[in-house]
Amino acid sequence: MADPAAFVIITGLSGAGKSHAIKCFEDMGFFCVDNLPTTLIPTFAELIARSRHDVERVALGVDVREGEYLSHFLEALHELKRRGHAVEVLFFEASDEALIRRYHESRRRHPLGGEGNVRDAIRAERKAMAHMREIADRIVETSSLTVHQLKALLADLYVKPGTRGGLTASLVSFGFKHGIPFDADLVFDVRFLPNPHFVEGLRPLDGRDTRVRDFVLSHDEARELLERLRDLLEFLLPFYQREGKAYLTVAVGCTGGRHRSVTFVEMLLQYLEGLGYTPTVVHRDIDRE
Repeated sequence: MADPAAFVIITGLSGAGKSHAIKCFEDMGFFCVDNLPTTLIPTFAELIARSRHDVERVALGVDVREGEYLSHFLEALHELKRRGHAVEVLFFEASDEALIRRYHESRRRHPLGGEGNVRDAIRAERKAMAHMREIADRIVETSSLTVHQLKALLADLYVKPGTRGGLTASLVSFGFKHGIPFDADLVFDVRFLPNPHFVEGLRPLDGRDTRVRDFVLSHDEARELLERLRDLLEFLLPFYQREGKAYLTVAVGCTGGRHRSVTFVEMLLQYLEGLGYTPTVVHRDIDRE
């Protein structure tokens, strides 16, 4: 039988970052459920244990929306530990000023808002959640954290070094006459370069052939463009990764998507692999007429 799943209970004040944290935990490979009634947590753990799927880490969102169920949380917590599950309670909080600002910016209603103002609702929630804060294993204060800083903090706490997922880059060659890839983040146009299509002997080949590559890169403007694209991607990719972007699609287009764009994608692939990235490559239109 597999070892019992480890649970992280995500709780705290509304507006302090719980919802974003649950998304971060999902990105980190946790099985996530938000706002599960506390009385059902032991039953849920039993279903996880019986599942054919190997679930090792679970993140559960528990907050003031639980209402009367919140009073049963301690019982559920003790039951999880009795069954051998490792359990950690993670509590998110922020200053009144930060929470009020976030509610004003999002224009969302506080769960305890009713007919009163946000400040009164925040104070009522602090009182209702005080016992949850007392039993928390870890308290995260998010007043001065951006969503990206919060994601980085959670990754530092809950992802083992060497197992963190990085930026997944995709390189796509395409022909403008067939349309720009719908999922492209960055698009580069190489149609201004001399076209192998009009060179006898190169037309039936594609940009992966050394003869086509040599023709394309025999021109000064092509070599300079390639160098600039390399520098640009080397500069941009770490920042995309730092901002928490999981996927980046770089599309290079020529007229038909068979010669120049394919050569450039192949050259960029070699360069990015040399930087430690493992991009996927798609030559979307290489076999089209």
